[in-house]
Amino acid sequence: MNGSGEPAESGADRLGNRAAHRAGTFLLLTAAATLVMVYSRVAADADQPTLLESLRAIEANKAMYTLTGTARLISGLTLIAAALFLWRTGGREGLGAPLVPLLFATSGLYTAASGACALALAAAAPGAVSLDAVGSSTETWAFLRWFTGKVGFAAAGLALVAAAPVLWKADGALKRIALASVITGVAMQFIWVDAVTVMHRISGVAFFVWLVVIGVMLVKGRAERRLWMTRLL
Repeated sequence: MNGSGEPAESGADRLGNRAAHRAGTFLLLTAAATLVMVYSRVAADADQPTLLESLRAIEANKAMYTLTGTARLISGLTLIAAALFLWRTGGREGLGAPLVPLLFATSGLYTAASGACALALAAAAPGAVSLDAVGSSTETWAFLRWFTGKVGFAAAGLALVAAAPVLWKADGALKRIALASVITGVAMQFIWVDAVTVMHRISGVAFFVWLVVIGVMLVKGRAERRLWMTRLL
């Protein structure tokens, strides 16, 4: 017992709480990097009907496109770090259970790869524009950027679906977050359907909000008490 009459915190509890705090910090960093990525991507205006037109836009707005690639790379790396710390919380039933951090780590890996491919496209743009033709290597980078970006986003959505049962077991606002988590995670799977771009934007905003809300809760310590993230809470 501690001085306030509550059970003393064990070493395992302290380690779990510290890991959860760091996981929340990295989720917030992921949200911040994602915000920069979206802003700079819109500013670069590189989503054009053809790859050559996209490369021309990249060359014309190279600083912004380089920023969006860098931010995407960073967001992937910070999500991997968040997944690692979620894993280290030691939770068996909570957000530290194997599936949630594994899916977040997968998302982070593919997102970081997508950012690296975007940087490769930025480097290749001047040559393609000057030749007025797109080489096979540039086409490969463009495809990989597209594919890895979509896999990363879809994997993050699956992580939200996997986290929903944990949130549902809690009370109050967390139960409402669970429902939103499922809806958002399922909606994020439509990233593979190019025709529903409006849904992509809505689910992207919802994912950003999820990162911020859960990140803040982990940093403040609420989630350690209410999501069973360590064994003895």
